[in-house]
Amino acid sequence: MSSTSFQFTLHATDGAARTGEISMPRGTIATPAFMPVGTGGTVKAVYMDQVRGAGADIILGNTYHLMLRPGAERVARLGGLHEFARWPWPILTDSGGFQVMSLAQLRKLTEDGVTFRSHIDGSSWHMSPERSIEIQGLLDSDIQMQLDECVALPAKRQEIERAMELSLRWADRCKTAFGDQPGKAMFGIVQGGDDAELRIRSAQALKALELKGYAVGGLAVGEPQEVMLTMLEATCPELPHEKPRYLMGVGTPDDIVKSVARGIDMFDCVMPTRAGRHGLAYTRRGKINLRNARHADDPRPLDEESSCPAARDYSRAYLHHLIKSGEALGGMLLTWNNISYYQDLMRGLRGAIRESRFVDHAAAVTEGWARGDIAPVTC
Repeated sequence: MSSTSFQFTLHATDGAARTGEISMPRGTIATPAFMPVGTGGTVKAVYMDQVRGAGADIILGNTYHLMLRPGAERVARLGGLHEFARWPWPILTDSGGFQVMSLAQLRKLTEDGVTFRSHIDGSSWHMSPERSIEIQGLLDSDIQMQLDECVALPAKRQEIERAMELSLRWADRCKTAFGDQPGKAMFGIVQGGDDAELRIRSAQALKALELKGYAVGGLAVGEPQEVMLTMLEATCPELPHEKPRYLMGVGTPDDIVKSVARGIDMFDCVMPTRAGRHGLAYTRRGKINLRNARHADDPRPLDEESSCPAARDYSRAYLHHLIKSGEALGGMLLTWNNISYYQDLMRGLRGAIRESRFVDHAAAVTEGWARGDIAPVTC
């Protein structure tokens, strides 16, 4: 059931793992949730009805990309991002901070914000905390993220601390700019790199702002998985138990399972769509590289038990042919499969938490991936 306000309800826990739902006017989001990435108003290589049919309750859009092209004001004139992209359910927009730091050219960072040149045409732009929230409002997104500074790891502690403190000041400005928007939410972003003490300070300061949700940023940027998990173990206990927690930019199925085990509720990552466009399928048996010649004569589907037609109804031989031939349909089918797999993964985690069997279920998922797709070909 959707709600006229933003509400997060926990239904069950199993250890630190949680399952619940976020209710908003545009729909309900079952958690743990994986948000397919629709960076520029499209989840690449699939139709929105396929994304919804796979089980996604929410998608992610990106402030940086949408403000550069086609422009936030234009999207607003055309009815907002939901109408523009034909996705009437919840949308979360990233603030654009990560893309400014990683994609933009000739950046100049000050207390006021960041001035940069577009990676598309070199034009000059300025992003302040207030402008980021303004753009997200023009897009009419349901969950909006604060502007933050994400530091690439490894980095010196002094630099990590400076960026973390700046992000906290920007969070306060974003909260003021966001104001009171019934039915919508602004999330703060915990920073602090790979320093647990800085992460705790950041989480505690953001908690004092009494926001509707909290994200953990600045991870999945090349650090070992064990570092990411250690940072989650330090951060999650400092965040409000009754508010949703979002780990940004993560990740692999193994990353997701282990992060859910530490109390994370929401995820996003380009991995399933990017992998699909490059010939890689995600299944409960592990990854399958359809570029490999061994699939050329294989009549089996990717997964005969999947509810997704792309996984169930097409042979690996045909998918291999499409990928090797450079046919667009190959990337479309594998992306559809991957999005469906990720949604199936989240459904399985939610059910396991409700039934107090999360540890065994998580081990089975990890074992399936470690074993890989080793079943023999039968012709």
